[in-house]
Amino acid sequence: MALFYDTLYYFQKRGFEVCRRIAERLGIRARVVRTTFIYLTFVTLGFGFALYLFMAFWLRIKDLVYTKRTSVFDL
Repeated sequence: MALFYDTLYYFQKRGFEVCRRIAERLGIRARVVRTTFIYLTFVTLGFGFALYLFMAFWLRIKDLVYTKRTSVFDL
């Protein structure tokens, strides 16, 4: 049972944070977004999981491309 909780803690700590970022953007709780992804995965036989991985990849690319600069001299 400890292995399960260790794995769960690892993914919560170092996950892609897709649900949190979507929730902040929409102004809702992250729990609602997480349960939506879970239900979508069960109902569509894996499409929700594929969508989650695509969004994680997209957010990672966006973070690499768009960096926040404080002024024009930071180029």
